[in-house]
Amino acid sequence: MFGQIDVFVFIITLIATAIFTSVVRRELIRADIRDNPIVSEHRQKSGTPTMGGFGILIAVAMVTLFLFDIGTNSYLIITALIMGVAGLFGMFDDLLGFKVKEYQKVVCNNGTEPVKIGLLTLEPGEEARIASDKAKKDFAEIVEKEHKLEVIDEIPIKSETSETEKIIVQLVVACFILLPGVLSSNLMGIDIGMLMIPLALFAIIGSINAVNLIDGMDGLAAGIIAIASIASALYTNVTTGSVASLPFIVIAGACAGFLVLNHYPAKIFMGDTGSYALGAGYMVAALLGNSLVFSIIALAVPIVSVVVSLLHRSHIITLPVEPLHHTLNYHGMSEQKIIILYWAITFIVSVIALLLFRII
Repeated sequence: MFGQIDVFVFIITLIATAIFTSVVRRELIRADIRDNPIVSEHRQKSGTPTMGGFGILIAVAMVTLFLFDIGTNSYLIITALIMGVAGLFGMFDDLLGFKVKEYQKVVCNNGTEPVKIGLLTLEPGEEARIASDKAKKDFAEIVEKEHKLEVIDEIPIKSETSETEKIIVQLVVACFILLPGVLSSNLMGIDIGMLMIPLALFAIIGSINAVNLIDGMDGLAAGIIAIASIASALYTNVTTGSVASLPFIVIAGACAGFLVLNHYPAKIFMGDTGSYALGAGYMVAALLGNSLVFSIIALAVPIVSVVVSLLHRSHIITLPVEPLHHTLNYHGMSEQKIIILYWAITFIVSVIALLLFRII
């Protein structure tokens, strides 16, 4: 269904992203800009360069400028601009993360019986990070009275913007879609009028948070967005035309190029710089290409992950580690298997959606 120009754009974006990400990685190492994961199972990844999303942003910008000379469309220009704005806001969050807010203890139950601490029950030999106020209070009492928990590590917790501040920033990014003549009121052939404005804002904010949350394992976010973008490109190519599919093709190529250095074991992380840009760009492309419903379905895995985390934060369910993919890792599933599982589910959901919409 894709033409030669589509394949060409995908390939040059892939190559450009791989090259620029390699350059960015080298400079990040020189500047000593490295990640320090707080999840116990990922502590061995400390020292990996982060903020690699700059490689994605530079490549998307360069490809957009290159295509501009041969007649690129406004959809790609708008998507690239909003990705750039979102990436800059993500960069500020990344930079703030280099400031340590506190050191959280990692404890191990060295007794012979289960120990309840916070919302968790640690079996003998199990480890946990003391994060919540209740867990810290329980820890003080357990150590003082029972001496059943041993401190095995202390993890630096980065400073970050509050949830309210993040939503405000994301809302500012989302408002760029409201520029005159940019946003259509058409949703799957139905004119919903002014309702498209809050729907568009909610969709972009939700997409940014979903991609940001799922970006916790090597290549996980980039792989999911690549698959979902290719599916969305197929959908828009058939329903709207090649003009609408081009932003998705560029995003897919950028994700594939980033995976060259981000696949397991990752040599670079995208950081909030990358996750903000990809989350915003993906949903902006969906809104411009009138593929909102389909693209949301294709993004089912990150969206479900957000829902599970919200249920956890509302105390409706309890996760030993948030988000869900870290819980699976905590319970013994390897990171590689989780990545492949999430990619496979995204692929299957996308194919089913393409079949239901009669695209293939």
